[in-house]
Amino acid sequence: MSFSTLKCKIANESRQFNPAWTYKYLFILPPHPNAKPMCLICIECIAVFKDYNVRRNHIEKHQTFHTNFPKGSQERVAKPERATAASLRVSWILAKKKRPFTDSETVKDCMLAVVDEVINDDKIKTSVASAIKNVPLSDTSNIRRVEILAADVYETLLGDLMKADTMSIAVDESTDKTDTAQLCIYVRFFDSKCFREELLCLLPLEGHTTGNIVFGKISIFFKDNGLDMMHVCMLVTDGAPSMTGKVNGLAARWSTVAPQLISLHCIVHQAVLCAKLSGALKTTMDNVMAFIRSTSSLQHRLFCMLLSEMSAEHHDLLLPNDVKWLSKGKALERFCGLKEEIITFLRNSKQKKGRNALDDIFKHLNDLNLALQGRDKTAIDLVEQMCTFPVKLDLFATDLSIGRMLHFPPPRKCISSPAQITDVMTDFIARLKMNFAGRLDGLVLPTEVAIFVRDPFTVAIEGDLSARAKQVVPSIDKGKFSLKLVDMRSSVTMAQELCTNGPAMFWTDVNVHQFPNIKKVAIVMLSMFGSTCESSFSHMNSIISNSRCSLTDRTLHQCLRIALTSYEPKVTSRCQSLFNIMIALIS
Repeated sequence: MSFSTLKCKIANESRQFNPAWTYKYLFILPPHPNAKPMCLICIECIAVFKDYNVRRNHIEKHQTFHTNFPKGSQERVAKPERATAASLRVSWILAKKKRPFTDSETVKDCMLAVVDEVINDDKIKTSVASAIKNVPLSDTSNIRRVEILAADVYETLLGDLMKADTMSIAVDESTDKTDTAQLCIYVRFFDSKCFREELLCLLPLEGHTTGNIVFGKISIFFKDNGLDMMHVCMLVTDGAPSMTGKVNGLAARWSTVAPQLISLHCIVHQAVLCAKLSGALKTTMDNVMAFIRSTSSLQHRLFCMLLSEMSAEHHDLLLPNDVKWLSKGKALERFCGLKEEIITFLRNSKQKKGRNALDDIFKHLNDLNLALQGRDKTAIDLVEQMCTFPVKLDLFATDLSIGRMLHFPPPRKCISSPAQITDVMTDFIARLKMNFAGRLDGLVLPTEVAIFVRDPFTVAIEGDLSARAKQVVPSIDKGKFSLKLVDMRSSVTMAQELCTNGPAMFWTDVNVHQFPNIKKVAIVMLSMFGSTCESSFSHMNSIISNSRCSLTDRTLHQCLRIALTSYEPKVTSRCQSLFNIMIALIS
């Protein structure tokens, strides 16, 4: 007769935290989900809810605690509190720099080395070195501190969002190095002091990433965190079908919950789509990129040696990338700058015609991309840049047609006759104009209201400004809006403040009680995103690198939040709250 031995799993034992551990071993259970017992002395967490594990941690790591710090002694709490605060600050800096958890131990070794070299007094050196050694900086400690710090800044963010009347959401989806689809959600809002752009959450998507699934995930997140989807005034997406579908797209599903929602295709994405190459220019670009991306390491080394021997201005070519804000124009500019060296190297250059002009037009497109990028760029800023560029294209077309080439310096230097400028570049600029015109027609932002927010002292009050403003904020009174705008325009001081501080700071300082309707419209417009959170994925790939590909989705989320947030953690108050419990226990 045979008997099968079944191994009991910890997860099936339903172990609970024992309150007696708090008084016997100074362990508590943090309030966040899936929390583990945490030591108040070293802030270490125990993986298993067992009395033996908790007791062993207390005896092995803190067996001299009661001897060194008798009951009732304030030093019993002060030294561990300072060590924990130091540990939290180190973990914050490492997470900000997107460094691995194991680097915390390297930091301790570096601090000890510095103390050993800088301090000459042996007594002081021993004291400082002892204090550093008592700072818990293991990789597991670093993980726990990142959890605490991320939770701290997220609580602050949630608190500010609860007070905000409106917010704008940017949604984008990408795949990390482990082939997990990550939905990145950014939020922009006014916190009564300034406009903030923060990472709201990073949601992993298992399986398909349809609009219904994405909307379901976001709905659950909003509900679990006490946020109201009705408060979202704008949704910015990357234009994918799952986001913009008229029936089951994220924007369509969200509009059923918040009818006032304005949906916008990321303006930076649209600018890139406008600049698609075709025909001869695409062939030229492909040939240039093929040379730069040569797969032969030997040829690359030989080319670099030639540049050094010829005392060239640059030592190598730039490697471009198809990601929209990594500049192909810079790569082309470098290529044209090294044209003579490349001709010498290849002995027979192909597809030379048109490269210089292509270099210049891409440089202008790069300048546009740079103007569209960055934090604290509102939808108003981005729309203004997009509206300005077609005017520049008219100048470029005229410049090429008459052969003056003021905006194309390399061709002016290299080409002896304007007839050498073919119709290729003129046709490309004409296509750009058509593409930008078509994209601009799809922008749903009311131009009159955007002009009003940018400069309320010059906008025409007559007409349908108040009606347009009511479309943005349905709750305002159109009559009071117009009357208060007249009062504001009569103030010379406020006009000077606008010129000095700019629109964002100006509207921040406007008295909400004196101009409630006007400020509400301005806050909603300035809270709108113009682009998605694409740059967050660059940070995500830095965090979950090839050597850290085993990070869980939860830990990745916490590391990314710390790396991107503008909030500062309340380290002192966080430590004080933990050690107030300890004081109450040991007194």
